[in-house]
Amino acid sequence: MMQGRRRGSKKGETAAIGLLLFACIWVCNPSFANANTDQSDVSALNILYSSLNSPSQLTGWTSNGGDPCGQSWLGITCSGSAVTTIKLSGMGLTGTLGYNIQSMTSLAELDLSNNNLGGGNQIPYNLPPNLQRLNLAGNQFNGILPYSISLMVTLKYLNLGHNQLQGNLTDMFSGLSNLTTMDLSFNALTGDLPQSFSALSSLTTLYLENNQLTGSIDVLVNLPLEDLNVVNNRFTGWIPDQLKKINNLRTDGNSWSSGPAPPPPPYQSPPNRRTNPGQHSKGDKSPSNSGKSSGGSSGIGAGAIAGIIISILVVGGLVAFFLIKRKTRRSSRKEHLEKDQSFTPLASNEVKEMKSIQTSTVETHALPPPAPISLKPPPKIDRHKSFDEDDFTNKPVVKKTDTTPIKATLYSVADLQMATDSFSMDNLVGEGSFGRVYKAQFDDGKVLAVKKVNLTVLPNQSSEDFIELVSNISNLHHPNLTELVGYCMEHGQHLLVYEFHKNGSLHDLLHLEDEYSKPLTWSTRVKIALGSARALEYLHEVCSPSVVHKNFKSSNILLDTEFNPHLSDAGVSSVVPDAEFQASEQGSGYSAPEVAMSGQYTLKSDVYSFGVVMLELLTGRKPFDSSRPRSEQSLVRWATPQLHDIDALDQMVDPALKGLYPAKSLSRFADVIALCVQPEPEFRPPMSEVVQALVRLVQRANMSKRMHGGDEQETPRRFDDTEGQDYML
Repeated sequence: MMQGRRRGSKKGETAAIGLLLFACIWVCNPSFANANTDQSDVSALNILYSSLNSPSQLTGWTSNGGDPCGQSWLGITCSGSAVTTIKLSGMGLTGTLGYNIQSMTSLAELDLSNNNLGGGNQIPYNLPPNLQRLNLAGNQFNGILPYSISLMVTLKYLNLGHNQLQGNLTDMFSGLSNLTTMDLSFNALTGDLPQSFSALSSLTTLYLENNQLTGSIDVLVNLPLEDLNVVNNRFTGWIPDQLKKINNLRTDGNSWSSGPAPPPPPYQSPPNRRTNPGQHSKGDKSPSNSGKSSGGSSGIGAGAIAGIIISILVVGGLVAFFLIKRKTRRSSRKEHLEKDQSFTPLASNEVKEMKSIQTSTVETHALPPPAPISLKPPPKIDRHKSFDEDDFTNKPVVKKTDTTPIKATLYSVADLQMATDSFSMDNLVGEGSFGRVYKAQFDDGKVLAVKKVNLTVLPNQSSEDFIELVSNISNLHHPNLTELVGYCMEHGQHLLVYEFHKNGSLHDLLHLEDEYSKPLTWSTRVKIALGSARALEYLHEVCSPSVVHKNFKSSNILLDTEFNPHLSDAGVSSVVPDAEFQASEQGSGYSAPEVAMSGQYTLKSDVYSFGVVMLELLTGRKPFDSSRPRSEQSLVRWATPQLHDIDALDQMVDPALKGLYPAKSLSRFADVIALCVQPEPEFRPPMSEVVQALVRLVQRANMSKRMHGGDEQETPRRFDDTEGQDYML
């Protein structure tokens, strides 16, 4: 019996030792140790796989769970439990990059080049923050460069060539001092090179060929470039001598200036010549050698002397004019000039203007004759008037600010930093031409949206322009406009605080695939169209003067929890010159034909853009989609001929509706679209008529519902031709 017990205990000891050995093997074996991939990386890759339309060529990948590091997913490289590399070049991939790849904080390289990604969408702003190499070349991304690239301080290689990127390059490169290679070639980028290019202190390779970039390339002079290609742009000026020393330099296909370049820095000697008109500078030749043969380059010729004499006479005449004018005014203003020697500084006057001090206070201070020349900001100066004191003390711009008080809360930068977690990328919810938008969570539970305004969109990049902008927006009130709650202008920051709408933008709901969201029903689409039309009607026909939105598109229509539309950016575009705004929106598919020809935005161009959004609601397609056949890329061009063809119209409807729509309602909806997108602006209806047409559509639907006893759901067109659906007016 004792032997049996000993045998049993030995068996137990053997089993325990076996388990211990297995545990040691599990810990020591690298395949076991690396099996548990970081869950945030797994989740991001699952969503990425779904966003890429679950391609079968990505062996090992799955849309739910899995172990990318332990199971060797195609194109994935790991370090420990973290994914560090994604390389899927030339795999024929389609779709987008998902919405949470920014959570992959260990990812150092992302290469998705030479695929068919984007489908006309912008590069998402939520990119992994610690990338060293980003290659999205050879895809179909459009829009502007996402601002999140400016935060990738570790980035060394950036290739976005051979896409459809548009708009100006903003000043977003100052933090990329580690970047050695940048390729933005074969896009549709416009505007001048940003000044922040000069901060790319490690850049050795730069490819900008085949864009529409303008201005000079002087900003590249001090970079350590070894390879530079600017072929086929619209650059002007001279090629700097420093850049001519680059071995691999290609500059053909631009509008370079001919002849010798001006000496750097330009025109250093003229001040000496004006001081001593008869004296030659050190580099001049003797008078005997400065005749006609010298061409005026080595001395002051007769023409230059004559010019100087004329300049002196003109200046003298102006001085005499001011002295006489001032003398004649002195008697009538004697009682106001007792403190003539203690002028109020210009900055004080401006501060008083900002604080809404009455203009009469400013008028009691006399200004010396030279002061008007240095007055700022320029918009307040009427250059068609003479330079006298009265002209500058009665400024209508100041009175406008005083008579339209700002109806919004003034926030501090500290408050908004706390609410946005110092404008964390995790709170970034949108990005556009005017700046970035962040979600702000306040201590009292209130959630708002904060837009950091890019000062470059303001005409003179001044605080006065921003105050005027805030004043104008704060006076816009309509249930279908996004309400301005507050603003901030402190420490050089200019921010607008808006309502926050949880359901995001109409663009995202229509065009971004998300397994958690349901397709918009037909009744919801009609409700969105009607509410958006009412917002434009208010801007066009209620506001005085009328407000042209300029930027009406589905991404600017935000939806609340009840899917009521709220039009954003109303009043913001009005401060941007039409030409600059047109450049940023070129190729979007929303601009009316006359805008491309005249560069002018009008009420009727807004009506056209509204018609395009209605087409998006009807078809589920984007205004411009380069992934489709050429004849179908432009939504308006493809859809317009079919709007009055019942059979063709039935084929155009968004497949996501699955046939659940009333046919009569669809036909009337199409009739409104056809009116709005007419090529001739004079034939497009005013928004009040558009609103009435949509209201009649809804009223008929409600009447049909009461007559036929329809239920709350749209019925398939092929089974029920009535419009049995209740719409919210």
